[in-house]
Amino acid sequence: MTSPAEVLGLPEPAWATEEVTMLYDMASRFMADEIVPHYDTYEKNEIVDRAAWEKAGAAGLLCASMPEEYGGAGGTYAHESAIIDAIGHAGVDGFGIVLHNAIVAPYILHYGSEEQKRKWLPKLATGELIGAIAMTEPGAGSDLQGIRTRADRDGNRYRINGSKTFITNGQNANLIIVVTKTDPALGAKGTSLIVVETDEVEGFERGRNLDKIGLKANDTSELFFNDVKVPTANLLGVEEGQGFIQLMQQLPQERLLIGGQAVAMAERALAVTIDHVKERQAFGQKIIDFQNTQFKLAELKTEITIGRVFYNDCVARHLAGGLDPATASMAKYWLSDLQCRVVDECLQLFGGYGYMNEYPIARMYRDARVQRIYGGTNEIMKLLIARTL
Repeated sequence: MTSPAEVLGLPEPAWATEEVTMLYDMASRFMADEIVPHYDTYEKNEIVDRAAWEKAGAAGLLCASMPEEYGGAGGTYAHESAIIDAIGHAGVDGFGIVLHNAIVAPYILHYGSEEQKRKWLPKLATGELIGAIAMTEPGAGSDLQGIRTRADRDGNRYRINGSKTFITNGQNANLIIVVTKTDPALGAKGTSLIVVETDEVEGFERGRNLDKIGLKANDTSELFFNDVKVPTANLLGVEEGQGFIQLMQQLPQERLLIGGQAVAMAERALAVTIDHVKERQAFGQKIIDFQNTQFKLAELKTEITIGRVFYNDCVARHLAGGLDPATASMAKYWLSDLQCRVVDECLQLFGGYGYMNEYPIARMYRDARVQRIYGGTNEIMKLLIARTL
């Protein structure tokens, strides 16, 4: 089979060191051996078994970018990018370790106290704790300032009340960073991030495992906080009201990783389509021999190459501390738009087979669509970019 990692024929970027490349190879083998054989079951059950998370932890694929002193592998976002590529190229996009690794854990690393980091990060690295971040609410999506969940001080505890929805890892997660209002009168300046360990509280309830179009293997849920009491020591940051700033500081990495997921799937879509058109015949010749097929694949390879080069540059800038929010927004919106367009064009080249769930392009078609929505809709991304004009 054509390798998604090699289909473009690009040289490796400078940040893809030998160690990063070895991690990609190891992660690819892990996905092929441990996740792919069970993935149809995970899709049917609409959740990945906790045992798979623990195996990923044992293999060093959880918290790869966290410092070794906190149980991580001591890597950088380059290592997370390698894992993102491995997941996308294996076609197990519903395995939610990317959010756990590159979104949840960094909040604790960057804003947690020493005690919090030593308490939570090692368990996130083993898979004993599975992470989620609860931002979206039934009445507040991209507009994070509109959240209504609130945390009221009660002595040395917070009482959290509210509901969240569309929460990735929502059924499995037992460590949840909750975006909440600690002072609703202050608007965005009254927002705080508070960690809830679900196994240690009362009043926390999981709602439905939501029935989605795609990414079926990922448990995406409603969450309810009914007078949930947690220690005030679970606040991330030295004082209340820093949550919105913390979110804005970390969103560029979230948007970058969505771009990484997008380009990895686009590469896989192209690879499986090339294999198909080289084998499938119509009107007495292989589909690859039709000029229309050649031109279409030439266009897609060119566009994916542009996308990969842009993504690699964004990673380099991020590793150097210079990825600004507008550029991260460009990566998120343009690459996820590209992903959906590539998958759609590739499905067309499969003909009727592309519409059958047994073919991987059909799953990609379902899984790709949400990329233009979560992490801030692509319309919001354009607004953020427009502010720089």
